[in-house]
Amino acid sequence: MARQAEEQLVISRVRLPRPVVERPLRQVAKRLLMALVVLGLTVFIVAIDRRGYHDNADGSVDLLDAVYYATVTLSTTGYGDIVPHSDSARLINVLLVTPLRVLFLIILVGTTLEVLTERTREEWRLNRWRSTLRDHTVVVGFGTKGRSAVQTLCATGLKREQVVIVDPSSKVIEAANADGFVGVVGDATRSDVLLRAELQRARQIVVATQRDDTAVLVTLTARQLNRGAKIVAAVREEENAPLLRQSGADAVITSASAAGRLLGLSVLSPSAGRVMEDLIQSGSGLDLVERPVIKGEVGKNVRETGDLVVSVLRGHRLLSYDDPVASPLQLTDRVITIVRAKPRTPLSTPADQRE
Repeated sequence: MARQAEEQLVISRVRLPRPVVERPLRQVAKRLLMALVVLGLTVFIVAIDRRGYHDNADGSVDLLDAVYYATVTLSTTGYGDIVPHSDSARLINVLLVTPLRVLFLIILVGTTLEVLTERTREEWRLNRWRSTLRDHTVVVGFGTKGRSAVQTLCATGLKREQVVIVDPSSKVIEAANADGFVGVVGDATRSDVLLRAELQRARQIVVATQRDDTAVLVTLTARQLNRGAKIVAAVREEENAPLLRQSGADAVITSASAAGRLLGLSVLSPSAGRVMEDLIQSGSGLDLVERPVIKGEVGKNVRETGDLVVSVLRGHRLLSYDDPVASPLQLTDRVITIVRAKPRTPLSTPADQRE
C-alpha cells in the first residue's frame, strides 16, 4: 500500500518546461577534464618550486614526487611525507594550492551539489508558477484532439505559459514540456490531479480524452472544483453529448458525427469538403475568428463590414448573418468572421521527441 501511494505521488507530479541540458556522459567528461586541468596546474606549481619542498624519503623532490604531492594534497589525504619547508612554497600553498584543492573537491562532488541545487531551483520555480498562475487554460488529454485545440488557442494569441496539460502518459507530458507547456502526469478524474494543475483558478477547460466515460467524469470533477470556468468537452458518440452537458460542459463537440458529416460533404462535393477542412484547420488558408465589433462598424449592416461575417453574437444569442435582428451592429456585439489564416508554429509529437 505504501509503495502504491508513493507511485501515485510520483505519477501526479507537476512538470515544468525545462531548458535543454547537456547529456550526462558529456557532463561527466567535462568535469573529469576540469579535474585533470586542476591537477595538472597543481603539479606545475609544485614542480617549478620543488626545491622549496622536502621529501622525508630522500630529501629531494622530482617530477614524480610533484605529481604524488599534488594528488594527495588535492584529495585532502595528506600523508605528510612531502612538505613545503621554504617560505615561498608555503605562501604558494596558501594562495594557490589551497584554492585549487577547494575547486578540485567542488568538481568531484559537483554531481551531488547539482542535484541539491536542481531540487531547490525546481521547488522555487514550482512555487513561483503556482503563485502567479491565474485565468489559465487546462487541457485534459494531449492526443490528436487536445494538441489541435492547443494549436488553435495559441494561434489566436494565447501564451504557452497560460496552458497546463494533464495527461496520464509521462511521454506525452515530456513532449508537452518540450513545446513549452506545463504538464501534470496523472488521472484527470481525480480531484487531486486537477488541483495540481490549479484548475480551481482556471478560466477555461478543454476536455479531450480518448473515452467518453472518462470525459464525463473529468467534466463532473472539473465543474465541482471550478463553478465559473468555461468547459468545452469532446465526445466520440453523439448520444453521450447530453450527458456531458448535464455534467457541466458549456459546449460539447461530437468528433464522430462531425467527421461523418465532413465525409458526407466531401462525397457530395470534394471542393466544399476541402474548404470546410481548411476552416477547421487553424493556421492554414482561412480561419474562423470571433472578434468584438469596432466603433467604425457600429450602426452598419453585417455586409458592410470589411470582413466576411457569418454570425453575430449578441449577449447569449447567436444570430445568423442574414437575420434581420443582426443589423445594425451594436458596440457590445461580437462577430464570427472568416479571415486569412496567420502562419503558426506546429507542436511536436512524442515521435518527434524520440527522433
